[in-house]
Amino acid sequence: MKMMIEIMNNKLQLFNVVLFILTTIVATKLMIKWAPKTLFRSSKRPPPVVKGRLPLIRGVVRFLSNPVEMLNEEYQTLGSVFTMNAVYKNITFLLEPDVSAHFFKAGETELSQREVYQFTVPIFGPGVVYDAVYSVRQEQFHFFEDALRIDNLRGYADAMLEEVQDYFSKWEEKGEVDLKQEMENIIILMASRCFLGKDIRDSLSKDIIALIKEINVAMVPLTTLFPYLPIPPHNRRDKARKKLDEVFSNIIASRQSSHKTKDDMLQCLIDSKYKDGRATSVGEVTGLLVTALYGGQHTGAATSIWTGVFLLHYKQHWFTAKAEQKELMKKHGNKVNYDVLLEMQLLYRCIKESLRLHPPNAFLLRQSHTDFTMTSRRDGTKYDIPKGHIIAASPFFSNRLPHIYKKPNDYDPDRFTPEKERGSISRAVLFLVVWRR
Repeated sequence: MKMMIEIMNNKLQLFNVVLFILTTIVATKLMIKWAPKTLFRSSKRPPPVVKGRLPLIRGVVRFLSNPVEMLNEEYQTLGSVFTMNAVYKNITFLLEPDVSAHFFKAGETELSQREVYQFTVPIFGPGVVYDAVYSVRQEQFHFFEDALRIDNLRGYADAMLEEVQDYFSKWEEKGEVDLKQEMENIIILMASRCFLGKDIRDSLSKDIIALIKEINVAMVPLTTLFPYLPIPPHNRRDKARKKLDEVFSNIIASRQSSHKTKDDMLQCLIDSKYKDGRATSVGEVTGLLVTALYGGQHTGAATSIWTGVFLLHYKQHWFTAKAEQKELMKKHGNKVNYDVLLEMQLLYRCIKESLRLHPPNAFLLRQSHTDFTMTSRRDGTKYDIPKGHIIAASPFFSNRLPHIYKKPNDYDPDRFTPEKERGSISRAVLFLVVWRR
């Protein structure tokens, strides 16, 4: 059965690539006729360009088929800054911490997110996150911050513990499981409990989980370029998103009519108001809930899965983390809460190292609105990046650079001990933290 699923996934990926190539060929012919000359306007010190047979899609097919391999090859040849032509867009990659600093520090008027993340709009919905203007988006992020205050997180930790105990109590003493599937299941259950409340989690969690999964599997490589292309995954995504609208609209109406206050994210979003006094609409609350559930499931599951995989493979760290938990359970009388979790520093380092090697978002994007100059500290080379380029950073790639991390492909949580963090890798750790903001 697993083999059949893998074969189907491979065929679907091949279909996406072929469809992309065909679409690109047609688009290229059209672009040659009308593309303005300023599209690839020259600069005094332009970054080197990825070479390829077709001028308007140089490297794109390679990137879609194996992005990490493509970046590594071009990095060895072109350095830490280079540009890839993608039909009618230029994507400039910044692959080292010293050249990517501007990526994270620049303001929204210089480098913005809204344009490059439009492919998320069919998932999150209109008027929220990347479909909202910057000022509104920032207020919506503050709504999330309010829902995730420390006092709320303490309550969430208790709810998560209940979910974990209930879920794993159904396991047998021995057996074999699909770790990826199990972690995805428990993460979405915990997210549903904390974000929507226990009553909704108990009554509707299976429906919501199925719909979120349907949306998640629809995020194929082709989606980032053509999010509205009428392919089967997108059709299923749109149906699932429409159903989520119905489910959440009913939940919100029920919560509002009951006049009962709950300690969950749903209540926080319903009660939130913008600076001008306007209350959040049903559509906005729905979109923000989908954003939280989708994002929480995606990042939480990925981090949990990779941490589990690494600990199962590297037994020495498994035993060390387990010993730490036994010691803490003895110290606190088998009690687990938010404060006890914060004491699990060995486990925290294991998670942090998993994030370094497998960050949930392998690539981050921005749209440039102004010209800027980039200087490589390694060799002093200056590059002029023109406005209009898509700027890309890759935590996955940068976190594995050998001149920053010793033996970068090894799983070594001890590299994040306080002593080592104060030492030679402090700049890299800063980079690891900054890109997650």
